[in-house]
Amino acid sequence: MTIAAILFDLDGTLANTDPIHFQTWQDLLKDYGMDIDKAFYQSRISGGLNGEIVQDILPQLSPEAGKRVAEEKEARFRQLGTQLERLGGLDDVLTWTEEGGVKRALVTNAPPENVEFMLEVLQLGDRFDVKVLAENAPIGKPDPTPYNLALEQLGISPAGAIAFEDSPAGIRAAVGAGIYTIGVATTHDPHKLLDLGAGMAIADFTDADLWQRLLRRSHLPSV
Repeated sequence: MTIAAILFDLDGTLANTDPIHFQTWQDLLKDYGMDIDKAFYQSRISGGLNGEIVQDILPQLSPEAGKRVAEEKEARFRQLGTQLERLGGLDDVLTWTEEGGVKRALVTNAPPENVEFMLEVLQLGDRFDVKVLAENAPIGKPDPTPYNLALEQLGISPAGAIAFEDSPAGIRAAVGAGIYTIGVATTHDPHKLLDLGAGMAIADFTDADLWQRLLRRSHLPSV
């Protein structure tokens, strides 16, 4: 079956945001007597929803205080993220889809302010046919609902789609929706992404095996 759409996660997929997110969480949590390492970040924070993250690691906070913590964290992220760059090879993938009439969707757990900020910094605001944010879905990743909504809005079946995801939550969501999923190993070990159900894992969009698979699954011209 030809590829009808490619669905992209945002953080860690369109740009390598993980170092900034880790730094901001690390700095913020020091105010609460917590000194987190990368393993803690990857297992308890990466890819999750802010409300659930704060409730999990700072259960002593009231909902109102937890919301303020999450807002402060994202404000710090936006202060540090002004120099973000698109992940290698992303421009080629986007051009390839546009030339071949392949639809594009953004499916993310990121807060709306971060989505707007990142798309502006990366100059990608007008490159997606559909955007599904966690706040627009009844439940976020790792539940497949956000991906199911994207497929519905695009008017395609899972068999006609490919998803790119960097986090365990994202992999579970996309695979759970029946979509062939490619892990982007900016944040997590590629073997972990494969164990979670990714069909393959790549460092970025320049991967030669990625392009071979894309071309095998479509009739689009190569870049």
